[in-house]
Amino acid sequence: MEKLKKLIIKKNDIKQYTFVIKELTAREIKRKYARSSLGIIWSVLNPLLMMIVMSLIFSTMFRRNIENFPIYYLTGELFWGLFNGATNASMTALVDNKMLLIKAKLPKHTFILSRIYTSLINFGYTCIAYVMMLIVFKIKPTWAMLLFPVDVIFALIFFMGIGYLLAVLYVFFADIKYLYSVVLRLLMYLSAIFYPITSLPEAMHDFIACNPLYIIIAFARQCVMEGRVPDGDIWIKLICWSLISFGVGMTVFKTKENKVMQKI
Repeated sequence: MEKLKKLIIKKNDIKQYTFVIKELTAREIKRKYARSSLGIIWSVLNPLLMMIVMSLIFSTMFRRNIENFPIYYLTGELFWGLFNGATNASMTALVDNKMLLIKAKLPKHTFILSRIYTSLINFGYTCIAYVMMLIVFKIKPTWAMLLFPVDVIFALIFFMGIGYLLAVLYVFFADIKYLYSVVLRLLMYLSAIFYPITSLPEAMHDFIACNPLYIIIAFARQCVMEGRVPDGDIWIKLICWSLISFGVGMTVFKTKENKVMQKI
């Protein structure tokens, strides 16, 4: 009976946390598009417009090196947008929900998970534009495309780890927000979003190939654009980076949990 009671209580807690995450997500989405006439439709329009602009700028530069450059770019931008949105939003999750943290008896990581989930919802709408462009550019569907969600799952695990770290750092050092914007700019240029890695000196190839964001993007490009199962080394790097990031992030978050409450 004791075990049964504990299971029932745990199940009810999970339902409660899930409900809170959904409510916080709905609040974030409403706040983001509060003054927009088109609302969340911008999540579909924005990548389409950006793709057109970037294609016009870079297609003449790389058209000989990259087949279907718009799709190449949009695949990179898709995951870059998810990373940028998820980690930036997670950074301020604890501080923004200071009153709820104090009044409500909820696990502190609930607020970070809600920000990650919000970014995932936006990512889902962006994927609508992505699928539309795959059809426009006549990218043939293959069985390898079924691995795309696997890439998304490992990407989210990696992003969660970064989110936990940033959320803790922001509580103690608010200026991390400005430093992180510089790091993001550097990461963007090192992720081969709008250029082929072959256009760089050979000395840079191995360096960029170890960039977790490049690995996530390369995985998607291979299973979607090339229609094949990603290379073994990409699988290994993707899994390792995801688990290391999540493990380190969660460990730091749990270790500093009490100090976070004192600081807030």
